Amino acid sequence: MAVKLGQNLKQTQSLLMTPQLQQAIKLLTLTHMEMTNVIAQEMVENPMLEEIGQSEGDDYKVESLELQNQEAQTESFDEKPIMSNDQDDFDWKSYVGDDSSNYMPPNMVGPVSSDEMPNYENMISKGQSLQDHLEWQIRMESLNQDELQLALLIIGNINADGYLDCDFYDLVSQVDLSNEVSSDILEMIQRLDPIGCGARNLTDCILAQARIMEERSPLLEKLIRDYLEDIRCNNFAKIAKETGVDSHTVEKTVELLQQFHPKPGRLVSSTETHYVVPDIYVKKVGEEFEVVVNDDGVPRLKVSNHYKEILETMSQKKTDEEKKALEYVEEKYRSAVWLIKSIQNRQRTIVKVAQAIVRRQQDFFKKGPKFLKPMILKDIAEEIEMHESTVSRVTTNKFMHTPIGVFELKYFFNTGVGGGSTGEDVSSEVLKLKIKELVDNESQKRPLSDQKIADILKREDLNVARRTIAKYREAMGILSSSKRKIKA
Repeated sequence: MAVKLGQNLKQTQSLLMTPQLQQAIKLLTLTHMEMTNVIAQEMVENPMLEEIGQSEGDDYKVESLELQNQEAQTESFDEKPIMSNDQDDFDWKSYVGDDSSNYMPPNMVGPVSSDEMPNYENMISKGQSLQDHLEWQIRMESLNQDELQLALLIIGNINADGYLDCDFYDLVSQVDLSNEVSSDILEMIQRLDPIGCGARNLTDCILAQARIMEERSPLLEKLIRDYLEDIRCNNFAKIAKETGVDSHTVEKTVELLQQFHPKPGRLVSSTETHYVVPDIYVKKVGEEFEVVVNDDGVPRLKVSNHYKEILETMSQKKTDEEKKALEYVEEKYRSAVWLIKSIQNRQRTIVKVAQAIVRRQQDFFKKGPKFLKPMILKDIAEEIEMHESTVSRVTTNKFMHTPIGVFELKYFFNTGVGGGSTGEDVSSEVLKLKIKELVDNESQKRPLSDQKIADILKREDLNVARRTIAKYREAMGILSSSKRKIKA
């Protein structure tokens, strides 16, 4: 059978993710601090990038004011590339001569005054680890070599919450000590600061803290040993009956448990404190809300004039070495220009998304979280004519500083639930607040069941199923009505 050979032309469309496009998309997802770190790294690696000096920054102030409320011209990153990947088709000489796009305007939407910036007075450095803190204390005790060895083994196996993370007797088997002496060392560690570290369970942890009270309470220690589950379920009547103590005394004794920490290890943590740096500030000006992007710490970039002159000079060179050098400079130039434009696009896109959120959530900013309206990514995407994925990237790990607090941008996106005869849903966050408010104000002897909460909300024209109430209640860590009830 003969095989027929031939050539066919086929035209197809495909999306090519160039490195520059990937960088632009990545910038959208970065937090304010991450972006400043990326810019700093790029400035180290790319000699073409240069920070605008103070004198140059003053020259651009007028242009900055004009750009303050300017809408982004690029609706998404799915656009014609700024520069061709084919270097032979690119007119470097004419592009180098165009200074209009080679700088990043300073403070695009205006500076934020120091009075409106978050308070960073509580900045702390990396703290001492829990193990270091306990070891420092145990070494001041009079222990022989075997006793110290066991103590260090115990401390080394204490987790971040302060609990012993392995079987105690497995550790004892590694040293030449009796069980009685070993138990004494464990109790010694539990008496170190913070009290209760090294406990094997919650009962041991709380009991260790109860034993060092200025006035020890035999009743409290008995309740901890035998009735923690009944205390959790507020079953004071059972406790009173079995202990022979009246319910009022039981309740007063249980209140002492609030002094104790169930996870004492968290009181000493080696984890660094991470502070949120808002990407957006919302300021109230008269009756309106103004959106301001946070440019604090973001270097104002431009392409180095020195290297642009070198590029113009080298464009005439023809030797192989000179061509390689020219390719390197052209690549760095292309990268620098793209980075500057990507940062501009990022900042403007964040502003557009934030402005759309503020427009849709006016009641929230004026009256508080109870007035948060249902809103999904699609709503904002359609309003600003961008793709939902772009809005999602912009709202990832971004925070907004408002007159009523700091909120993650994703906080404003909630599905609607409970639409009644009015046909208007409420935000899931608002529903949580309503459930919590009802539970906080209920009678402790007759707590509200999930169905009762649903009935109360129905009178407010919120049709929410009982199972939905249960789902949100559990998500907030609220016990069921049977376990919230105080049984007197």
